[in-house]
Amino acid sequence: MLGPRVWASVRQRLSRGLSRNVRGKKMDIAGIYPPVTTPFTANAEVDYGKLEENLHKLGTFPFRGFVVQGSTGEFPFLTSSERLEVVSRVRQVMPKDKLLVAGSGCESTQATVEMTVSMAQVGADAVMVVTPFYYRGRMNSAALIHHYTKVADLSPIPVVLYSIPANTGLEIPVDAVVTLSQHPNIVGMKDSGGDVTRIALIVHKTRHQDFQVLAGSVGFLLASYALGAVGGVCALANVLGAQVCQLERLCLTGQWEAAQKLQLRLLEPNAAVTRRFGIPGLKKAMDWLGYYGGPCRAPLQGLSPADEEALRVDFSSNGWL
Repeated sequence: MLGPRVWASVRQRLSRGLSRNVRGKKMDIAGIYPPVTTPFTANAEVDYGKLEENLHKLGTFPFRGFVVQGSTGEFPFLTSSERLEVVSRVRQVMPKDKLLVAGSGCESTQATVEMTVSMAQVGADAVMVVTPFYYRGRMNSAALIHHYTKVADLSPIPVVLYSIPANTGLEIPVDAVVTLSQHPNIVGMKDSGGDVTRIALIVHKTRHQDFQVLAGSVGFLLASYALGAVGGVCALANVLGAQVCQLERLCLTGQWEAAQKLQLRLLEPNAAVTRRFGIPGLKKAMDWLGYYGGPCRAPLQGLSPADEEALRVDFSSNGWL
């Protein structure tokens, strides 16, 4: 098994080797990122001590970096000051060679710009901006292009588009992605929709830009790599980090048969901690596998005994518990 330093060299040779320091090139975001959970105490306060403990453990894996205050971080339930404090604390304890990508999306363009600038001030290397969705009926290509262009124009750090239709009820239209890919400060996109045909089309239509696509789930990570994606932001990496990084290695080195076998073993636990049981399921699995998961913030509730047993089956039947 390759060590982190050796694997970093392999990834640099095999992935799209774009350096943030090379003039005219966009930041390289290729690799695997766990979207970090926000630990809470029994009184629903952010538990910064447990956050640091989790980060120290996650920092031992060859991740490209960490996504903080994404959907898995329960960002809609945090105040603006809490969102910034979490990112600041992560910056202080995470390994210096990792990228810190902070979720800065808000409903209005103005609020998103302000949050983006603040995220940069507390140490984020890039921001991931979810689609505004409350008025989803009016969030067409023109509105989204205007929104993201304004944010990217005013952001002091690179911007990653974030499409998660399961939560927002809308996708960034492909034509809007193609237009936005040409912006010098928009480096790529996290697509959590799971439509591999759409991912392939985005890769194809942005192939002449410095634009990188990240899969939003382990469930379609192998397929996304095969179609030209450069990595993934994967909730399952919070509990099975070594295995998700192994799947990355197998894909990038062309070991497709072994990659397929591993991908299949990850399907059920991944579905369990994403679409089936969501963040409560992920946090319960973290408790089982040596991390601090703890409670979610209301209105999210913990698992019922029946759901907890079903979650355990999904992990144990595939050999992970």
